[in-house]
Amino acid sequence: MKLASLLCFVLLIVSQTDSAQNEEAPQKQGRKMPHRRLKKSSPSNHTADRKHGVQQSTAPQAARLPVVNSDDNMEDKVESLLSVFGVESSYNVLPGRKGRCMVKGMAMHNRAVWSPDPCTTCLCSDGTVLCDETMCRPQSCLHAITPEGECCPICSDAVSSLLVNDIALQDRTDFSGDSSDTRQPVHLLHKQLPPAQVQTNQGRRREALQSEEEEEVQENDTERKRDPSDPANGGKHHEEQSGGQRKQRPVEQRRQPYQQQGNGEEEEELKVEVQEVKKEVEEAEEEEEEEEEENTTEAVRGDMFRIPARAPLPAPPRGALRLPRGCSLSYRTISCMHADLRQVPPLTAPQITSLELVGNSITSIPDEAFNGFPNLERLDLSRNSINSSAVGPKAFKFLKKLTRLNLDGNNLVQIPSDLPSTLEELKINENNLQGIDEDSLSGLNQLVTLELEGNNLSEINVNPSAFKHLKSLSYLRLGKNKFRIIPQGLPASIEELYLEHNQIEEITEICFNHTRKISVIVLRYNKIEENRIAPLAWISQENLESIDLSYNKLYHVPGHLPKSLLHLVLIGNQIERIPGYVFGHMEPGLEYLYLSFNKLTDDGIDRVSFYGAYDSLRELFLDHNDLKSIPPGVQEMKALHFLRLNNNKIRNILPEQICSAEEDEDSMLEHLHLENNYIKTREIPSYVFSCIRSYSSVVLKPQNVK
Repeated sequence: MKLASLLCFVLLIVSQTDSAQNEEAPQKQGRKMPHRRLKKSSPSNHTADRKHGVQQSTAPQAARLPVVNSDDNMEDKVESLLSVFGVESSYNVLPGRKGRCMVKGMAMHNRAVWSPDPCTTCLCSDGTVLCDETMCRPQSCLHAITPEGECCPICSDAVSSLLVNDIALQDRTDFSGDSSDTRQPVHLLHKQLPPAQVQTNQGRRREALQSEEEEEVQENDTERKRDPSDPANGGKHHEEQSGGQRKQRPVEQRRQPYQQQGNGEEEEELKVEVQEVKKEVEEAEEEEEEEEEENTTEAVRGDMFRIPARAPLPAPPRGALRLPRGCSLSYRTISCMHADLRQVPPLTAPQITSLELVGNSITSIPDEAFNGFPNLERLDLSRNSINSSAVGPKAFKFLKKLTRLNLDGNNLVQIPSDLPSTLEELKINENNLQGIDEDSLSGLNQLVTLELEGNNLSEINVNPSAFKHLKSLSYLRLGKNKFRIIPQGLPASIEELYLEHNQIEEITEICFNHTRKISVIVLRYNKIEENRIAPLAWISQENLESIDLSYNKLYHVPGHLPKSLLHLVLIGNQIERIPGYVFGHMEPGLEYLYLSFNKLTDDGIDRVSFYGAYDSLRELFLDHNDLKSIPPGVQEMKALHFLRLNNNKIRNILPEQICSAEEDEDSMLEHLHLENNYIKTREIPSYVFSCIRSYSSVVLKPQNVK
């Protein structure tokens, strides 16, 4: 025991020593900061440091990352970095139109309201998600329960009725004429029941008392007649009469009707009836005691009645849902996820608004499949084995309130016919769609989101008029298909277009002629070259804010970009040069520029490369390139928050390449990554990073040795 205690003590000392050393390292690095930096720090700066505490804490971890091997796949490289640096910034940020909120991959419009669960309501307010929990009103009933799927308690009629019946039964046994040890005090009823019930039981109690006294009178009268010592029969016990008369005077008054009858036979019959009643009451009490022995009871605190610990549940009402095994009911939702179902459950549930049948073995949907769900608003049939030939032509037609339909991960070769016109979201991803006819989407004039990723669609089998009926369509996802050009006939209402993982080679002048509202275009993983982008393809777009051209065949940053562009992602190309003035025509100016994993060299960047973005650029990613020095113009970027130059070939950092002595006070730079270069950290002058808000935001280690 002593040896174990000694060992624990030694380990504790070692751990404290290591933590002290870890805390001392940043302090040593902090001493390199100039003294004037300490003087300019203010409470606002300390607040900013605390605000970015999470990002700062990740910086040492990023410094210890291993160098990415050049033999690895380019996509794997970026994904590995995304998982590590995602806390600070993301390569894939697509802000889109200002004011929107991203919630679990879904873009919510500004001022949109939704409920992630029955007890919470959320609001998108200028890009910020605000959620409030439902406030429940207090219940005044004795027993309140919270049904599954609800957030507020309600009074349980079943429990209340059981309590009243239990009290009524005990009321009957308390005054049945048995021994006093089974009785309860009369005043307890006033503490247990509402006023109306108390009055009713008081009336019952008076009747029970009268009948009990009458029974006692009958028994005493019969015994007196048979007892020779009774004074009424000529007995000699006169000394008891004086006190006895006073005590029995009320009883004698009640006994007069029986004495007036003067019939012994009737008295005998009455006695027999009374005995039979008492026998029935005793039998009822025995049955009640047996039930109490079977059901464990617990004494309620104070002077409350004893109630069964587990009150028997009331019988289900007629017409109650009998769900299949593996299904559950919550609020107005039936969930049968991974329940091994082979067909849609044949239920009649007009109150149900959401049906989840994810991950089953359903192969067919006949016309009458949803006749029992006339009020469905959300239907999820994803990850089943549904075939187009086994879907009835009117399977979805009569769902007049359906707004969301999910058919992902099935075996559909065509879009089901006669879909309800109320649909706002339709998902048929990861199927085997072979084409879209002109009338495949007819009638869906309220559709906002259409997702058809992971199919066999191309410009050959998609009719140019296929989307003309979609007057409200805002989000269109056609990724992982076989398109070689931008699909024709895009609706004028389109705002976000996703065409990643296709075979697109060019962007013509007529692609976006009618899409004046478009704000996000994603063309990752295609075969686009900069000379195959028409000069007038999108330069006149007034709302286009985000373009993602990652993993294409670009050799330099494309020109003729939209004037309204805020976010440009060019990761994983072969870009060697940023042409001069390429961002000069943009208003209000580019804010996010990601050029990671390219082939940029010092000769490919000059001072005019970033012209037009000096006052607007917030994030600049130039990591994993061939740069040997800090690019010119960095110190002039007044709005820059995040600069990534790691994994290049930089050897020296000269004064005023990052921080300008004249504008230190106004610098916005918060994060700087320079790890995995060839920098000798001990030779860096102390004032090189004077404009950085926090010394822990500068990542310098590890460095390569060559």
